[in-house]
Amino acid sequence: MFGIIGIAVIIIMVFGGYMAAGGKMGIILKALPFEMAMIGGAAVGAFLLSNDKATVKHTLHDIPKVFRGAKWQPGDYRDLLCLLFELLRLARENPVGLEDHIEAPASSAIFARYPRIRDDHTANELICDTLRARTMNYDDPHQVEEVLDKRMEAALHHAQHSSHALQSTADALPALGIVAAVLGVIKTMGSIDQPPEVLGKMIGGALVGTFLGVFLAYGIVGPFASRLKAVADEEAQFYRLIREVLVASLHNHPPALCIEVGRQNTPHPVRPGFGDLEQALRALKAEPA
Repeated sequence: MFGIIGIAVIIIMVFGGYMAAGGKMGIILKALPFEMAMIGGAAVGAFLLSNDKATVKHTLHDIPKVFRGAKWQPGDYRDLLCLLFELLRLARENPVGLEDHIEAPASSAIFARYPRIRDDHTANELICDTLRARTMNYDDPHQVEEVLDKRMEAALHHAQHSSHALQSTADALPALGIVAAVLGVIKTMGSIDQPPEVLGKMIGGALVGTFLGVFLAYGIVGPFASRLKAVADEEAQFYRLIREVLVASLHNHPPALCIEVGRQNTPHPVRPGFGDLEQALRALKAEPA
């Protein structure tokens, strides 16, 4: 919603201010289709040329996140803490029984209660691989923490491919606008024998190219890239929460304390309330492990 509002505000304020100052939209509207074809087409071509197929697909897949925001909502953080509590409690009381859940999370009764987490490949791997390593006596907390940090750093780097690709395109757009403007000037120079009022319109149409390149770069594509980067950072907090809880468990803290460590390290806007989480955990404690 805020993304749509932002685009509307940009367009209304730029073109509304131009018209309020006495500007005429006729020249812009006449030149816009041709300038957009040149600048937009060149930008798309440069985007395809500078990125591989996987990055292009990843970017197209991520663009809707500009409008809908991060994947994980506050309720998902509470569910994650509940899932980790169940797994850590089972790891203490029945380590052998834990193996069935971490070896096949898709068919696990515990994971089935949290389908959004179960269906996320990255979260599944972080949880199951770390708990699997624990059952193999790979229990040096500092070593596991280093492994988790490297995995999450790689995952964040991958998640930010879209923002980097769009930012590179945004950086190129002003120069592509100049290219379109120069072509317009060349066209104008070929009609130098025309009356001043004709030349004025032609020069104005050429300058639309410069305007459009800068407008798209700093008003649309650049903000898209910044928003995707912010969304990737926000989603990475979800996986950092897994790290905090699992590392705490490797220090042999009780499951409830590990969960509280994770809750305290959750960003405030999505942090579950203490009472809300305690009520959810109390319900889980009442169930047999």
